[in-house]
Amino acid sequence: MQQDDHWIDGYLDHLKAERGLSLKTVEAYASDLMRFRAYLRRGNRSLAGVGTGEISGFLVESSRSCLRARSQARLLSSLRGLFKYLVGEQLISGDPTELIDPPRVRNKLPTLLGRDEVVRLLSAPDRGKPRGLRDAAMLHSMYAAGLRVSELVRLDLGDLDLEQALVVAFGKGGKRRVVPLGELARDLVGAYLQSVRPEWAVPGEKAVFVTARGRPMTRQGFWKLVKAYARGAGIAKEISPHALRHSFATHLLQGGADLRVVQTLLGHADISTTQVYTHVSGEHLRAMHARYHPRG
Repeated sequence: MQQDDHWIDGYLDHLKAERGLSLKTVEAYASDLMRFRAYLRRGNRSLAGVGTGEISGFLVESSRSCLRARSQARLLSSLRGLFKYLVGEQLISGDPTELIDPPRVRNKLPTLLGRDEVVRLLSAPDRGKPRGLRDAAMLHSMYAAGLRVSELVRLDLGDLDLEQALVVAFGKGGKRRVVPLGELARDLVGAYLQSVRPEWAVPGEKAVFVTARGRPMTRQGFWKLVKAYARGAGIAKEISPHALRHSFATHLLQGGADLRVVQTLLGHADISTTQVYTHVSGEHLRAMHARYHPRG
């Protein structure tokens, strides 16, 4: 049993040191593997003797506990990573997950805003007031650069190049990418930095977007702002801050952007993650086909 702990700890260290995964991601892997370890211990089994049957039994038990297909797929992915590592380290001779098919996962299409809804949301803050100017700068930046909420609130002053209208975002696993900010967002951020932030930020604070108390804006705080502005803009659908990122990607594809370009701008490691937006854009593609195809 101690050997199991040693092997799992070694794999988690590998994820942090050699693959450079974020602490949050490594914690998710650890949670999945601890669940599997507990399952093995109930049957007095160890990682060294795991076969296809143990993997299948674990997944069946997980499904009976009402774990959704997406979570089951993540469990299997965690196990695949562990056993691939153990084979690579020559600690076991074969990978028991090789013959296991992952559960089918239906991709949930993201909530999107139409172009008119985006305009209404971005126009909702009162830019004549300090809070409104900050909020307008944040909303425009998120939509213009396709930022994740976490990336937006983590922006430091050194991540901005307003002269070139560029922003450096640090995504999952600390991966760095440079994305265009656009002139309108750049001008709003510049106005906020000049007239609002100096009055609010506490000495030494590096975060770009701060609250009136001088501390960095939080994800939860920004989420509340988006909800309030959406209501004020008459947007009935339930949206989250991430809806701006989803809309950014979809509107680029609708405008003719290459999928690989959108993948780079979003910071997706795998293009399959970006391809969900091709399904979202299906209605637009059908409309273009009907309009331009001779038999449309």
